[in-house]
Amino acid sequence: MSSIHVDYRDRRPIYEQLVGNIRELILRGVLAADEQLPSVRSLAAELAINPNTIHKAYAELERCGLIYSSPGRGSFVTADSAQLRQARLREVESSLTDAMRAAKGAGLSRAEAEALIKEIWRDEC
Repeated sequence: MSSIHVDYRDRRPIYEQLVGNIRELILRGVLAADEQLPSVRSLAAELAINPNTIHKAYAELERCGLIYSSPGRGSFVTADSAQLRQARLREVESSLTDAMRAAKGAGLSRAEAEALIKEIWRDEC
């Protein structure tokens, strides 16, 4: 799972970084419902961190309802994560609506607003 990265200069504990990374992968739809996560051992080996740290992150994700564990099979993304993703999309839509109203109120044309969105998208992504 090469999309997960640990930044040792980050002040947050490693397990919190892992929770944030995996949460984002779920919200972006990279990890789909019922998709299996890497085993604790394999992810620990890939990231060169203690397996207990991975276990703690998985336990937190399970507590939040983003993943579930099946004894002997591993950890999987919950189907409820699709609902979480939809809620996140509604938040984004609301933020974009507010931003577009502000842009319109500031006198930006539609073409200028679209160009600004494209520029921000290119710079941020």
